[in-house]
Order: sequence, then C-alpha cells, then structure tokens
Amino acid sequence: MTDYGHALWFGSFVTPTARPPQAPVELALTSEQAGLDLVSFQDHPYQAAFQDTWTLMSYVAARTERIRISSNVLSLPLRPPAVLARAAASLDRLTGGRVELGIGAGAFWDGIVAMGGRRLEPAQAVRAVEEAVDVIRGLWATDESGPLRIEGEFYTVNGAKRGPTPAHSIPIRIGAYKPRMLRLTGRIADGWLPSLQFLPDGPASLASMNEQIDEAASAAGREPAAVSRLLNLSGRFTTGGSGGLFQGTPEDWAEQIADLALRYGVSGFILASDEPADLHLFGQEVAPRARALVQSERSA
Repeated sequence: MTDYGHALWFGSFVTPTARPPQAPVELALTSEQAGLDLVSFQDHPYQAAFQDTWTLMSYVAARTERIRISSNVLSLPLRPPAVLARAAASLDRLTGGRVELGIGAGAFWDGIVAMGGRRLEPAQAVRAVEEAVDVIRGLWATDESGPLRIEGEFYTVNGAKRGPTPAHSIPIRIGAYKPRMLRLTGRIADGWLPSLQFLPDGPASLASMNEQIDEAASAAGREPAAVSRLLNLSGRFTTGGSGGLFQGTPEDWAEQIADLALRYGVSGFILASDEPADLHLFGQEVAPRARALVQSERSA
C-alpha cells in the first residue's frame, strides 16, 4: 500500500466538442455548480470536431469563478513551450491562480504531422518533454537574473526575457505510461496524469508504475510524495448493487475511490463524462463520501 497522504480532490474531463460550441462551456459551469474542484479538456489540435483547447480554457476561465482549469493533456509537439509558458502565466494571473497544466509527449503522430508538427520516436518525445518543461519553468522563473537561454535538441531559447510570473505555482503534470516517461515524471513533474482505461492491468498497474516514479524521484533527490497521482476515470452510475469497478451507486464509487487513494496513493479523481447528472453525482455525492472514508481510515 502507498498512501502519500494528499488531500483528495475531484474534477471533470469534458469533451471540447465544436458543435454546439457552448456545450463544453455549459458542462464546465455544471462542474463548478456540482462542487467539483477542476474542469479539464483533452487537446487534439488535428481533430476538426474539437475546439481549440487553449481557447476553450480561456473562455471557460472567464465564465467561471472558482473552479480550477486544466489541460488533460496538451499535445506538446503542437504547443511551442515558450509561447505556452506565457499563455499559462497570463491566464493564471487573469483567473487569480486557477490554471493547471497537463502535458503529453504526443500520441497521434499522423495528425500531428498533418498540422505541421515533427514526428518523433519514443525516446525523442521523452527528451522533448523534458526540454519543454525546462523552457516553461525557466520563463516563469522571474526571480532568476538574466534572460533565459536553453540550447536543446528540440527547443531553443536565445535570450528570452522571463515572465510574466504566474499568480501561483502552476503544477505541471505529465500523462505517462511507459517506463521512460514514468521515470521522467518522477524526476521533474509535479504530478502524474494517466487514464484508467489505458492502464494495461487496470488499477493493479498503479503499483508498479508508482514504483518507477518513486524510484526516479528518489534518485533525483526528491520525495516521492512531491509527485501527486491523478486518475482519469469513467463509468456508470446505477441504483442497484455494484456491477464492477465504477459500475454502481455513488456509495460504491466512493468506496472504490477510497481504496484507490489508500492503496495506490491517487488523490485527484477526474470523471470523463459529458452528462450533467453524472457530474452532479460525482461532485455532490461521491466526493464527500470518499473524502470521509479516507479521513476515517487515516485517523484510525
């Protein structure tokens, strides 16, 4: 068992559909009304059926008041990190510190290439993510003297002025599944952001994947608990008994979430759903029950 002791929080994972354009915005407002802590959007710039994720995040930020807003996850091959750093810092300042970053190395390379991106091999993609994080954090580091200079294999910054400073320390979370990316997450990331449906052995995969992150964090001189563990999940709410993982009543969901928190250290639970009723159940019934169960177990 690995419980990192982090407070639990809950979010939504909304499809950034282009038709109708206000649909994901309304779901973001529903997420806020449901008491969720965060609303997030996937990023596939080559998908014509989707709105641009950063534009949508900015619009949602202006329409909401409390909820945090995150990418889940940005496709770095199509998001120049120096520009992304300034965009994220600007939106964070405008929202009073409500912006978070989920980033990924890229997956659908035919689509990326079609949009003008460069096709990378797996090892190259990992190195590119590391360079991108250096660029982003370097431009945020306004307390450091002099302009930013980074001569990378994939990203180069030649004397860029630092700033603006984000309103808060924006967490950078990495979507990772393979060993090289998991080790990178342990070395440099603020959080790990996988999706349950892509874990090869379901929740059981979390144990060995956490171990890889923890070992890399320790080798880099970091506490493993410095890397928060998040999980995108989906399922179905029912009125009867549990039909399996995330196939049951809100009480069933809360018990399963508490188990994931206490057994595998997951603290951020993000529901992939475009159904307002599901978002309300998740925020108003599942979240408080799960928090109470975890608190009770930790206090025992």
